Amino acid sequence: MDEMDLMKKLSDVPSPSPEAYDRARTALQTAMAEPAEPVDTVVRPKRWFSWPRAGVAAVGVAAVAAAVVMATTGGNVPTGPATQAAPQAPPVVESPLVKLASEVKAAATVQGDSSLVIGTKMPADLPSYTFYSVYTDKGQIFSGDSTKTVAASASKNDDQATPYHAKLMAAAREAANGDLEKARIAMITAAHNVTGLGLSPAEADKAWADAQAKIAEDFRKIGKPAPPARPRPEGKELENFRNNHLWSNATSALFLGAANADIRAGVLKLISTIPDTKVGTTEIDGQRALTISASPDIQGGDASVVLTINADNGLPILQEIFPAPNSPTPSKPAKVTYKSSRVNLADVVAGKI
Repeated sequence: MDEMDLMKKLSDVPSPSPEAYDRARTALQTAMAEPAEPVDTVVRPKRWFSWPRAGVAAVGVAAVAAAVVMATTGGNVPTGPATQAAPQAPPVVESPLVKLASEVKAAATVQGDSSLVIGTKMPADLPSYTFYSVYTDKGQIFSGDSTKTVAASASKNDDQATPYHAKLMAAAREAANGDLEKARIAMITAAHNVTGLGLSPAEADKAWADAQAKIAEDFRKIGKPAPPARPRPEGKELENFRNNHLWSNATSALFLGAANADIRAGVLKLISTIPDTKVGTTEIDGQRALTISASPDIQGGDASVVLTINADNGLPILQEIFPAPNSPTPSKPAKVTYKSSRVNLADVVAGKI
């Protein structure tokens, strides 16, 4: 069951705020043993190791609350010394994304003190809605569903940033300005290290077992039978699993801090290291654009994702989710449009955005 299935069937409760959608998504992704995405508000396809299809009315918001702990704490994943050499990232050729990242860095100007992203979600079978996210250069996060509510969030200093967000942004900046391989590992493990990256075989097995135990515990808390434990991925499946985390976390950083040049450039470089992505060209509303397609192999098998960005500045324009035709449980189609700009936090507080 994907996060949008959950939100659709909760029709007997008031429509949640954008951040409530995100907490629901975070909890479900945690239960699937994938990286958490607490604040960014992009519609996601079903991902790795989906929950069994239980009635959401029975699961309800309790499931969301029960599962969120692992996402925010990283679960019980060991953090001992890395004795297993981390797999090397695929060599980065001068891809269109790397080239664009360099251009973004070169053209960066000091303007404003915050990134504003306005998104409109259009999930299947649900009303569309708009959300506002402000990420300040100091690392604060404010959000709302209108200029009024995001202004109220900022004026009350209702900072929603977590250590997870700090890790996302630090990894993106490292990719833009430092060691890309180090940044890649940091981005994959930003929420937790259930993939076992850099751990010894014994530590990796324990990390996986702990994550599976956490999923079972969360199901028991809501009175549901726990799904069977899954074996730890190996080989190509493990590579896809890690790239799933990399894509999810990197795009989360982009959709939160798109108007920050370092964040944007770093994310482009990180995505360029994923072999199963394809870059194409298109045009949207007169803008030259690049399409970045992520195959079902790195989206849990149930969907493919196409991210469209401006070809001149790398800002996100559109993300689309397409059900995988051969999946027994395909994700529902959805899309999100984005508008990003640099702003001053004082103007956000004053409602002048």
